[in-house]
Amino acid sequence: MNIQNVTASVAGEIAIFKQKYRTVLHSSNTLVDKVTRYVLRQQGKQIRPALVLLSAKMCGGITEATYRAAIMVELLHSATLIHDDVVDGAEMRRGLASINAIWKNKISVLIGDYLLSKGLLYSLDHKDYSSLHTVSDAVRRMSEGEILQIQKTRSLDISEEDYLSVISDKTASLIASSCAMGATSATEDESSIDSMKHYGEYLGLAFQIRDDLLDYTGDSKKTGKQMGIDIKDKKITLPLIYALRHSPAGEQKMIRSILKSSKKRAVKSDEVIAFVTRKGGLEYAAEVAEGFAAKAVESIANFPDSEAKASLVNLVDFVMRRQH
Repeated sequence: MNIQNVTASVAGEIAIFKQKYRTVLHSSNTLVDKVTRYVLRQQGKQIRPALVLLSAKMCGGITEATYRAAIMVELLHSATLIHDDVVDGAEMRRGLASINAIWKNKISVLIGDYLLSKGLLYSLDHKDYSSLHTVSDAVRRMSEGEILQIQKTRSLDISEEDYLSVISDKTASLIASSCAMGATSATEDESSIDSMKHYGEYLGLAFQIRDDLLDYTGDSKKTGKQMGIDIKDKKITLPLIYALRHSPAGEQKMIRSILKSSKKRAVKSDEVIAFVTRKGGLEYAAEVAEGFAAKAVESIANFPDSEAKASLVNLVDFVMRRQH
């Protein structure tokens, strides 16, 4: 199963969205236009715009406001990815050189700001105040989540509660916002909008835990990233949190000493992966992800059966099975 199969029920609408998005991105400034055209080449699976469209379709039908919501979400998502690459010093993004690798950090930060402001102005121009509020709250949550992760990474003191708070803010907030904005563009029924928001939140949590698991179990040819890269970057995720929690003090101290030293992390990431595997961290994280996936499906159980609903259920399955 690939994402195109999952979102086939809105394939025509996704094509319309892509054309509209390209038009919105165009700038009369030649350098800005050159960089934004490169941003278009880096487009990934576009799960978030698809979620906006599917949520609207299930809640009453896709409108022009739906397309505007999808464009806002994609502008925000692209801006945050560009800023993330600057923060992380990433050289690649989806198999292509990152913006900062080609145009350096200053241009990258400014292009990220440009995309963010473009999204905010676009919503104001069309008086989409509800979407503006939703997306602004997502930006706040994403920033707070990133800062909390940096804070906890420095001290190597992150609990499962902290971790869930970080991924809820960093990842799930925008996915939840995508679903809520799609629903809002099609209906005024608050319970439907809340159900879609809950679906997105749980889907986002499951998505991020699965992504973190791939650092331990993924095939680097499929994932596009080297196994153990999170460990080398000192990112402590759920499998490792569980393994540390269920280990004696001496073993915890040894693993923490590896994580504290950049030299040790570079050569001993396999040792940390073996430790996490031995302690059952992978099975535990997979169970937690399954729990969130089940809650996502449960959140939309009361909606009438439709192609859009089937796609949203299949999307949960896709997230749980994905290998990259």
